[in-house]
Amino acid sequence: MTAKEIKDLEDRLWTAADELRANSKLTATEYSFPVLGLIFLRQAYNRFLVAKEIIEKDLPVHPQRGVRVIKKNDFKTAKAIYLPEKSQWSTIVNLPDKEDLGEYINEAMRGIEAEYEVLEGVLPKDFNLFEDELLRTLVRIFNDEELDNVTGDVFGRIYEYFLNKFASAGAQEGGEFFTPPSLVNAIVNIIEPNHGVVFDPAVGSAGMFVQTAHFIEEKEGGDPMKKVTFYGQEKANQNTRLAKMNMKVHGLEGNIIQGNTFYEDKHDMVGKCDFVMANPPFNVDKVDKKKDSVKNDPRLPFGLMTNDNANYLWIQYFYAYLNDTGRAGFVMASSASDAGKSEMKIRKQLVET
Repeated sequence: MTAKEIKDLEDRLWTAADELRANSKLTATEYSFPVLGLIFLRQAYNRFLVAKEIIEKDLPVHPQRGVRVIKKNDFKTAKAIYLPEKSQWSTIVNLPDKEDLGEYINEAMRGIEAEYEVLEGVLPKDFNLFEDELLRTLVRIFNDEELDNVTGDVFGRIYEYFLNKFASAGAQEGGEFFTPPSLVNAIVNIIEPNHGVVFDPAVGSAGMFVQTAHFIEEKEGGDPMKKVTFYGQEKANQNTRLAKMNMKVHGLEGNIIQGNTFYEDKHDMVGKCDFVMANPPFNVDKVDKKKDSVKNDPRLPFGLMTNDNANYLWIQYFYAYLNDTGRAGFVMASSASDAGKSEMKIRKQLVET
């Protein structure tokens, strides 16, 4: 598909889905995660069909037993998710009207989670919030024939497009889960994360990782997963789930853990990162600096600030995570560049290193 065709498809899908929400009883937050789940299901089914066709061509044939049965592990090498029959898009689309569609999709999601530990507790399972007709119409929207043969990259773009739109509609926690692609692109193109350990301690929806993979594919060539290892940490449970789902939609793997970065370094990353990228919540106050985990934090080599603003906690974290040749790119309030008093002393030490 051309860029214009993809944009037209994104606009058409979003307009149809948004009109449905406007006429429903659901808030943007209640509506957003299940809709992203439907995009995930549709994309997973497309990848499943493509992988299945490739796998079947190469299955070994036994003289007596015939062609070997397809196994779940076959799909791993094909970068696809194995889908039980009840979790396949074709099954959901053709479900009889008498069936409870919301509960059926909930079970379909549980079926996928049961097959993949990394997705356990990640996928949305609140489709029973939707009125039956609303949900059936949504399924029909994402059953658009133009989606039948599109690649995973197109689904990735659609997923990110919907993330952006939902963020604009207020369906995010404190404005935290989405960084505009233009800003992510700027960071990636400047620091060029093309090898080693890539860490985002405020991972949001994993946009930094997705764009890193695009950068490697376009500029370096080859499989991004053979060149970098992604680690992420995220405070909000919903955002952690969004990130894991986004990675799967793009055919990527990463170790993403829920945890409050102000008090926890769950990956134990000090001095280990080749690249750090982040758009953290800046100008945060009320971080409890009396906690031992803060007072004795090895990620704060230049000490604590006296004021109640966490910007120079984040900046020191990024510095501490890097190895000797590491590079960091991050978003920060412009006021951090000329803040005075204790922050100025920390900034002076950073510059002198």
